[in-house]
Parts: sequence; C-alpha cells; structure tokens
Amino acid sequence: MFKKILIANRGEIAIRVMRTCREMGISTVAIYSEADVQALHVRYADEAYCVGGAASADSYLRMDRIIDLCKTTGAEAVHPGYGFLSENAVFARKLKENGIVLIGPSAESMEVMGSKIASKQAVKAFGVPLVPGIDEAIKNPEDALLVAIEVGFPVLVKASAGGGGKGMRVVDRKEDFLSALQMAQNEARSAFGDDSVFIEKYVGSPRHIEIQLMADNYGNACYLFERECSIQRRHQKLVEEAPSAVLTEEIRRAMGEAAVNVAKACNYSGAGTVEFLLSENMEFYFLEMNTRLQVEHPVTELITGIDLVKEQIRVAAGETLSFSQGDLKIHGHAIELRICAEDPLNQFLPNVGTVETYKVPQGSGIRVDDCMESGMEIPIYYDNMLAKLIVWAPNRLDAIARMRRAIGEYVITGIETTLMFGDFVMTHPAFIEGKFDTHFIQQYFTPEAMRAPILDEQEQALLGVAALEFFHREKAQNGSSVDISSNGGAVTSDWYLNRKNYS
Repeated sequence: MFKKILIANRGEIAIRVMRTCREMGISTVAIYSEADVQALHVRYADEAYCVGGAASADSYLRMDRIIDLCKTTGAEAVHPGYGFLSENAVFARKLKENGIVLIGPSAESMEVMGSKIASKQAVKAFGVPLVPGIDEAIKNPEDALLVAIEVGFPVLVKASAGGGGKGMRVVDRKEDFLSALQMAQNEARSAFGDDSVFIEKYVGSPRHIEIQLMADNYGNACYLFERECSIQRRHQKLVEEAPSAVLTEEIRRAMGEAAVNVAKACNYSGAGTVEFLLSENMEFYFLEMNTRLQVEHPVTELITGIDLVKEQIRVAAGETLSFSQGDLKIHGHAIELRICAEDPLNQFLPNVGTVETYKVPQGSGIRVDDCMESGMEIPIYYDNMLAKLIVWAPNRLDAIARMRRAIGEYVITGIETTLMFGDFVMTHPAFIEGKFDTHFIQQYFTPEAMRAPILDEQEQALLGVAALEFFHREKAQNGSSVDISSNGGAVTSDWYLNRKNYS
C-alpha cells in the first residue's frame, strides 16, 4: 500500500480524497495556486505546496511541477480527483514514465473513451446498444446530409472530443443541417482543438442514467448500480439520485452488464462511469464513459456502503476488488444537490463574492462534501461548484423529505447559490412522482415558478404526511425535538427564501 499520495486537485474533492487517505493511514500532499493560499484543503493535508498562479494553466494543470513535487516529497501516487488532469492521457503517461502511479485508468483506456467516435467503435464489438447514426467523423458535408436524411430528423450533430454541450447542435430540418454542421465544427475546434463531429438520432425526451463501474487489474469488473442525472442546466448536472425512480430490475441488470462490457472494451481499471440515454419507451443507448471518479459518486457510496476512493486506491496499489457482483445490494435511496455559486433567478449565471455566513445542516442521513467557511472569498478562476449536499433515507419519499429539511437548515449568505433551486425540485410534482427527463428545467422552471406554490392541495397533503411521518421517526430515533414550520399549508420554494419568518 502507498505511504504517501499527492492530490492533484482542490476544493471539496481534494478534502474528500484526503479523508479516506487519513483513514487508511496514508500521508497526503496538497497542491495549491496563489488564489488558494488560505483554502481548507491546504490546511487539511499533511503537506502543501504552491504550484503557481491563480489561473489553472499556471497551477493545477502544470504537469511538470506536479511530477517534480512527487519526487521531492516522496509521493508514490497521484489522485487526480475530477476535472483538471483527471482524464488527461498525456499526464497518465508522464507519471508512468517517472515511476509514479496514477490512481485511475491507463492512458490507453482514457484515449479510447476520451473520443466519442473511438468509444462507440470500441463498444460496438461488445454488443452495447448505440444510438442510431454514424460512428466515424464527418468528412464530406453532402454525404453527411444523406446520412442524416436516412437516420431521420431530428438528428444531433456532436463533437467527438470534450463535453459540456460544446460542439453540439440539434437539427430539426434538412434545410438547416449544413449550417448547423459548420457551427458545431467551429465550436468544437475552438473548444477542443478538434473539429471532428458525427451524427446520431436525436432522442427527444431522454433520461440521463449512468452506471458506476469498478474494475481491477486482474479482469474483475462490477457495476455498482445506477444514478439518475436528468436534472441539468446547460448539459451540466444539478441533482442526482440513486437508484433511479423508473428502472426495473431487468433493465438495471441489462444496463449494468452493458457497462461492464464497456469496461472490457478498453481494458479498464479503477473507478469509471458509463453514461446512457434512456428513451421514453425504456430503451437505453450508450452515450460515453467518464474515465474518472464522478462528482455524484457519494450517492452510490450511500446506497452500497462502498468507499469508492478507498477502492480506487486499493486497485491502483495492485489489490483485487474487495467485493464481487453478488455482494452488492441497493440499500435505501440517496439524493445529491450540487451547490453552485450561481443565481437560478438570473439564468443560473455565476455569482461570486465573499461568503458571509456558512452553516451546514446536520443529523441522521445527511452528508456535506465541501471546502468552505465563513469569510471565504470565492475565486473566479475555477468551477463554481462550492459543495454537495447528499442525503440518505430508507426510501425515495423519505429522502426527498430529508433533503428539504437539510436545504432549509443550510445557510449561505453573501452570494447566490442553487440551494433554493434544489427546494424547487424537491417540491415539484414531476420530481416527486419520478416523471421527468433532461428537459425538466425547460419544461417547469421559471423565476416566477420558483416563488409560487407548485403543488395542489392533494399533493401538499401527501408530501406533508410523508414529511410528518419522517420527522416523527427521526425524533423518536434521535430523541431530539422537531419543529415543523409551514406557510399556511403551502409547500413552496418561497418557504426557503423566507424560512426565517417561519421559525
């Protein structure tokens, strides 16, 4: 087992990895930029070193400085977290060349799955379901138009590299195809330095379902069930839950086995996630594979009892998986809300500044992954996700009730965050009933709806009964007093905005 690990990341994921390392008796090395001198992850680590200026390119992306630090500190391995260098095949190779272990997959696996075209070609041989379309880069626009007509409109023109919705265009009519193709290529070239795009059938109202994988270096691979990640803005997830509210055991097993085949297609090792689209008629299609730990991994940990970071470290150190597929069971339900520094009432635009007050919720079944404190200045240089609020309960309705309670107790002042949007989601009938897809925000969310009652009387009563039962159980278990506030019986997101008036 490793004696010292360098965490090549910042913020909540850096601390999350360090916590597991501490439990395993492994020393940690933090890196930080000039903007993060006072960051909590710097103080939490056993050692910490500045690697450059505030911009990522001058600090967290400096492979040379990170490798030099490994050598000078004696760190035998690097955990990249997510983002930054976590899926960088060049970095993986450089570490290997210098005798340093990457806690992640091989460079070869990253390269196969880092290209949407190469990944589609790789998994096709293993019978993994693919969205109808072409699995090679478009070379001739006129030929591509003929393919689009054959596939049938609407189609999706999609960049092979990168993600986050860049280089993607939905085309409804053949008359718009050539101009949309050119725009997608230009955007892909600008964002990723690669203008390769391909075509696939546009799945109109899909759910975004992903399967957590874990594999070792000896051919063992298991799926740790699914996560529902359909509530997104600008193709970025905001709310995730495990398990999905709609999968049957048969579909869950089929998706899990398909994900294992994806791992086999690229000789995968470590933690990874296979993403699928689930259509309205419950047919699923391979979307892509993320060759790293995911932001939303805590919900999987809560329903399986597996510490994914610990398993990552064990696998990277040459050990076999500590479990088999038959050992894994789903226990209860977990929901995660990403708390981002952005204003839901202003098109989710970033909102930075100084955190004046910071108070996290507590109690049974609540987990907060963060790297924040009162008085902290939010840097403008990095992703604006500040923390993750995760809850677990025996069933989905109880988890929703617990999440609402936790949101109400979470206090962040000085900046706008997505907390109140989370309350909007938790009280929306579509979410409560599990009848939603990736267009949830477009279909239901407006600033006006955020402040208005969104449940009718019967739905309010049902949610109220579930909440009352939940809180009374919690009171009995914890022996603590419980104060349930209301706004004339209305369950609204305005309750969050004005919750101090109801205390």
